[in-house]
Amino acid sequence: MSDQEKYNRIFEANNKWIEKNKIDNPGLFKLLAADQHPDFLYIGCSDSRVHPNQVMGLKPGEVFIHRNIANMVIATDLSALSVINYGVEYLKVKFIIVCGHYGCGGIEAAMKKSDYGILNPWLRSIRDVYHLHKEELAAINDIGARHRRLVELNTYEQCRNIIKMGEVQKSYYEKGYPKVAGWVFDIKDAQLHDLYFDMDGELDKIKEIYDITGNTED
Repeated sequence: MSDQEKYNRIFEANNKWIEKNKIDNPGLFKLLAADQHPDFLYIGCSDSRVHPNQVMGLKPGEVFIHRNIANMVIATDLSALSVINYGVEYLKVKFIIVCGHYGCGGIEAAMKKSDYGILNPWLRSIRDVYHLHKEELAAINDIGARHRRLVELNTYEQCRNIIKMGEVQKSYYEKGYPKVAGWVFDIKDAQLHDLYFDMDGELDKIKEIYDITGNTED
């Protein structure tokens, strides 16, 4: 099959999907055209093997999605920060989920002593996580196991980055949401693993420095 044929098949598949949903979900398109009211904001990796809706078993309109290399939430990334702000302030999402995955190419690249050109600044944020947990990671001799652990640690650290945001803190203190969760998806068996991010405990840990809503008790 040629590249052009692969391209054309997308539109054929789209038409089939439309016709199928007209039968199976007759009100779907009217519902989607009206507005979106997702309870979940999903921040995941751009990896083509991980599809949020399929992984979560959710329908179109049920999850607001942002993806980048290695599911990062960086303080200077206006794209990710804007998505979170919109999700919290306007969509009123109840959960913000950071989902990493085993076998992540971004994590693997950050573990190597290589020059990746324009990717270097992005990978540096992952390497900062590596440096933060270098003693634990250095104690893991198996490279595969070390990679898996860095995937978990990186996901957890991105959850920490989210709770440092003012709009997240303000909404959580006032309304009880959004709650932040960290997951890891295992590509080999399609299993989701909950990292049990302790939002209340982590907020207490960072309160002295990162609380910007006036809730710090001295």
